[in-house]
Amino acid sequence: MQKNTIPVDRLNWDDIKFFLEVARTNTASSAAKRLGVDYTTVSRRIRALEQALGALLFEKSRAAGFVLTVDGQQLLRYAETMESALQAACEEVSGTGFALSGHVRIGCTEGFGSCFVTPQISHFQDRYPDISVDILPVPHFISLSRREADIAITLERPTRGPYVCSKLCDYRLLLYATPDYLAQHPPILHRDDLAGHRFITYVEDLAFSPKLLYMDDVLPGATSRLRSTSVIAQYQAALQGRALAVLPCFLVGGDPRLVRVLPELVGVTRQFWMYYSEDLRKLKRITQVAEYIRACTKLNQAFLLGETNEMRYLELD
Repeated sequence: MQKNTIPVDRLNWDDIKFFLEVARTNTASSAAKRLGVDYTTVSRRIRALEQALGALLFEKSRAAGFVLTVDGQQLLRYAETMESALQAACEEVSGTGFALSGHVRIGCTEGFGSCFVTPQISHFQDRYPDISVDILPVPHFISLSRREADIAITLERPTRGPYVCSKLCDYRLLLYATPDYLAQHPPILHRDDLAGHRFITYVEDLAFSPKLLYMDDVLPGATSRLRSTSVIAQYQAALQGRALAVLPCFLVGGDPRLVRVLPELVGVTRQFWMYYSEDLRKLKRITQVAEYIRACTKLNQAFLLGETNEMRYLELD
């Protein structure tokens, strides 16, 4: 059965903004906080949009909150395209395509976000002071479909989605310990010697990516009495001198409190991937931030691979 066409003048375009926030947060209360209004306003605007379209956009569930219906999923695709097109148009009309202003949110892994992306972006803002940036260094995946971020940097390439995606860089992880730990425990001269030592590792069943389970590469079957979902927590635990830890070279850097253990024999190489929604590729502030991060990783290839302890910064024009 063919649906009747809805007259455009029956729609309040501002309601689309409310629809998008509810679709991304799954709750009217969370959407209200992000929009700076109260709960009843969000509910009223969603009802008005549904009445104008003559379609049910959400089903309410106690467990899952506001869940998109089939009609809601169809509208979401168009609404996000409209949103991105409007942002791109505003850049061009207002001239911000040349002034480069606006807001960008970057979601990334905890260690890389805290110890590499954040200091690099602080220099980026010297060059582009009118672009505000949120950095979300968290030990879990960021959802671009829910617009939790504009740009994502992850350990794995996304398997599906309308994304502009590419490999960002390789990075190296090595085995570290404090000098005191090595002095007080049996010597480690060969890989086989690791079997008698204690390790700090990830909580396997809570690791958000199998790429984090480094011990499978270093010493299969190794056990640990101290585990954490946070790589920064593992770093701090290693500094206490009671166990070994596999850590990213960019996280440890030149910290003299830790030394490398069997660096020629024990090491793990992983990759970072960077991607953002296809709809955002026309926004110059998004592409500028992404290209800046890419340039920073290229400049710091040796640092990320543990070949040097000095992080470098792009020179300002």
